[in-house]
Amino acid sequence: MFAQQRQSSILAEVTRQGGARVADLVRSLGVSDMTIRRDIEALAERGLVAKVHGGVVAVGRATDEPGYSTKSTQQQPEKLAIARAAAAIAQPGQAIGISAGTTTASLAAGLLTIPDLTVVTNSIPVADAFYRGGRPDQTVVLTGGTRTVSDALVGPVAETALAQVNLDVLFLGVHGVHPHTGFTTPNLAEAHVNRALLAAARQVVVLADHTKWDLIGIATIAPLTAAHVLITDTGLNQVAQTLLREQVGELIVVAPAGSGRAQVDERHRLGRAGRRR
Repeated sequence: MFAQQRQSSILAEVTRQGGARVADLVRSLGVSDMTIRRDIEALAERGLVAKVHGGVVAVGRATDEPGYSTKSTQQQPEKLAIARAAAAIAQPGQAIGISAGTTTASLAAGLLTIPDLTVVTNSIPVADAFYRGGRPDQTVVLTGGTRTVSDALVGPVAETALAQVNLDVLFLGVHGVHPHTGFTTPNLAEAHVNRALLAAARQVVVLADHTKWDLIGIATIAPLTAAHVLITDTGLNQVAQTLLREQVGELIVVAPAGSGRAQVDERHRLGRAGRRR
């Protein structure tokens, strides 16, 4: 296969899935790691893709939002590791909020063993996970509203419902994390609902894998300082980790299964956990 053919195949895969891993491209195209990296470099120089640690992602606009089914196939090991760390924060008897997103949907499955939870969510998949779990001691409140491509419920019905609740902890999934624009989403209506969830919560835990870094959606949900805890994975570069430690209350960096590292790297739990807002 010629370089132009490989690059066309890579671009088609990235366009279809929103991103691709170098290792997966090596297997599917039957060439070396170095060859794939050269192809990615060539595509990035033309502005067709963006390089990330271990792979490549689509160059998106501020309003681009892949569908839920597409996002659910991306960064699965990272999302599962982040979800496990987040589940350890929830306590029996709490009222928790869970925003929409594929990482928060992974979290829902990990919370099914915690007794006496009251869960408030605008996410159809999150609510479905708890309904299928069938625990009589867990209460699920689904906000209602208009459905988005990310299976979130948004609009005045959702916002009115959230204005009437008080939450111990909010688990917030985001589209982008940027030092200047903060936590963002590509959906204006979803930003309104996420801000309503934030306003209702005493503690905010943000779940964001490393590919969210440097992405900017059209709407800012909150500045980085709004996060009492931010959980990410070891794919996030050290410069970004340093910047986040200066802004969030506590940074937790987890290693995906199969990465050869400890599941939670305690050396990264260095944020200003004692700070109050």
